[in-house]
Amino acid sequence: MIDGWRADDGDVTAFVAARHGDPFGVLGLHATPDGPVIRAFVPGADRLTALDPAGKPIVELTQRDPAGFFEGLVKAPKSAPFRYTLQAENAGGSWTFEDPYRFGPVLGPLDDHLFAEGTHREVYERLGAHVMEHEGVTGVNFAVWAPNAERVSAVGSFNDWDGRRHQMRKRIGSGLWEIFAPGVEPGAVYKYEVVGRGGVLLPLKADPVGFMSELRPKNGSVVAPSKPFPWTDDAYLEHRQTIDRRRAPMTIYEVHLGSWKRGDDNRFLTYDELADDLIPYAVEMGFTHLEFMPVSEYPYDPSWGYQPIGLFAPTRRFGDPDGFARLVDRAHAAGIGIILDWVPAHFPVDMHGLALFDGTALYEHADPRQGFHPDWNTAIYNFGRREVVSMLAANAVFWLERFHVDALRVDAVASMLYLDYSRKEGEWVPNWDGTNDNREAVAFLKGVNELVYELHPGAMTIAEESTAWPGVSAPTYAGGLGFGFKWNMGWMHDTLEYISTDPVHRQWHHDQLTFGLLYGFSENFILPLSHDEVVHGKKSILSKMPGDEWQRFANARAYYGFMWAHPGKKLLFMGQEFGQTQEWKESQSLDWHLLQYPFHAGLKALVRDLNRVYGDTPSLYARDCEPEGFRWIVADDRQQSVLAWLRTGNPGDAPVAAVSNFTPVPRSAYRIGLPMAGHWREIMNTDASVYGGSGTGNLGGVVATDIPAHGLPASAEIYLPPLATVYFEFSQA
Repeated sequence: MIDGWRADDGDVTAFVAARHGDPFGVLGLHATPDGPVIRAFVPGADRLTALDPAGKPIVELTQRDPAGFFEGLVKAPKSAPFRYTLQAENAGGSWTFEDPYRFGPVLGPLDDHLFAEGTHREVYERLGAHVMEHEGVTGVNFAVWAPNAERVSAVGSFNDWDGRRHQMRKRIGSGLWEIFAPGVEPGAVYKYEVVGRGGVLLPLKADPVGFMSELRPKNGSVVAPSKPFPWTDDAYLEHRQTIDRRRAPMTIYEVHLGSWKRGDDNRFLTYDELADDLIPYAVEMGFTHLEFMPVSEYPYDPSWGYQPIGLFAPTRRFGDPDGFARLVDRAHAAGIGIILDWVPAHFPVDMHGLALFDGTALYEHADPRQGFHPDWNTAIYNFGRREVVSMLAANAVFWLERFHVDALRVDAVASMLYLDYSRKEGEWVPNWDGTNDNREAVAFLKGVNELVYELHPGAMTIAEESTAWPGVSAPTYAGGLGFGFKWNMGWMHDTLEYISTDPVHRQWHHDQLTFGLLYGFSENFILPLSHDEVVHGKKSILSKMPGDEWQRFANARAYYGFMWAHPGKKLLFMGQEFGQTQEWKESQSLDWHLLQYPFHAGLKALVRDLNRVYGDTPSLYARDCEPEGFRWIVADDRQQSVLAWLRTGNPGDAPVAAVSNFTPVPRSAYRIGLPMAGHWREIMNTDASVYGGSGTGNLGGVVATDIPAHGLPASAEIYLPPLATVYFEFSQA
């Protein structure tokens, strides 16, 4: 040190060049043998004075470097630390501000320990940009993980994007960086300027734990307000804890918020406008849940949200985070649950995102055989790294805690479970014993599921998993992955292939409808007719159906009737409830004008009534996940393409017999076995004229007599309308 208190020339040069390894060791208030010294970096200032809390000068600082490096020795009898502000002057005037380098750290040793250990459950409470009062001053604390960086700076609208002005403090034990920036307010746009090994300046990075983002194509993070949201759903959340979802009705309406409806000039609706229209619609239609395709911020519209970058930020396409919270709160007020698609399997490699965040493979594997996904050209998270696992697990908790969502539907689980998923020989790295199970990802999924169910009783997790991996929805203590439910992808593919076949050929494909029941209770299944089945040349559900217009709608009605009476919870993608004819496009609204046509309006009415009947009839849902709730009546009438089955609930619940006729030929006096004699009323007929059908059926129901059939003690002759499904509920002996 020169003169005992002046900064070394090398320190000054390094700081001005933004290459100093310890900026807090140079700037701010420091005790020296000669007394306290204040050093500051203020580009554009000609003079700089330190003021006491009363606004009186303490010392005028000397300019050491014309770039804006100042320092001054406090000669008055003061001992460090003490509070001060800085007053800068130039030809344009003067301004007074707090020095970010006079503040101590916000994070503590416990944060370092928990984060490095991978057990920081609420890492989002510490990392990111948090508006707070620190040491008596209001500002924003920025904190980010970049262990291999040589320098990290918070840059943004508050410092003219100058990486020299808010160079952050590195916490050696954890690789976390932080700085408290006094005076920064909500709404400030920011990023991190990162210098990697060897002094390489990286592209500006968005905050991995940012809570709000700019609207694309801009990609900066935005400081979010800290005021807690005024939730009104306490009673809903309390009641949610009492529900066993396996034994409760669950019909899910899958929605892409950007294309359900559009406003004038094809603009996005806001979260509030969506709440105004979407929630009443879901209530009218009788759905129990809305499933939102990913709302975490993402840069590319055609990814539909499945390549997110802002994991902690609801997308700005529809408004701010409070707007999303209002949407959830209003859904809960209407009794509608919210399921959020969550994507921990992979992330895009956009320069402002997580890829090579600190110049190294930080969130991803360095080896592309482990860290790059060939199907989507995305990076794969390194589930063997504790800090990555900690952040992802905290993100799952974040959406449940901050936004009160009811469930997470985890995307692309199969791609996480297998090391060789979609890879050829030589393109993947096996386990030491040659096996292909991704044990680190399995441990991650188990841990997340345990955490969700521990911290948020009543919430649930759902796996989109397309293989025969055992125990996806079994508890972790029983060796399972711990999900609450699993999408039944096999059922979806088989039944859609069947219903797309011309009825004259269906007798040769009969097993596609019955095969699913061979494994139908091996998991807690959801039957999904999802967005993936109505894009990329697959056609909409209605357009998959063979025949003329009447037959296409009749096929769709019969198929939905079959699905709603089949064991398993239900999921239907938006637009399919009214017979959208063209494939889904994320860039435009659904074709709501089709509802002016009777067939489309009739299909919508059918789905509404299916939801009502399903929710009002315990035998159709109480044992969706238990083999005791299902029995085939007729499984082998392939020549007539007829299926009949029995659904039962808890003791005292009236049983329901469902019968599907998948040919355009009506069947008179078709006998089905029933468990008891007496009156069975027809509670659903997809061929009813109100739905656009021919209006034939079993008006008044049927009477079962003590004539055994199909291994049951009673039976009845029923009329089977063409291309239709009918339900009969036992009413009285």
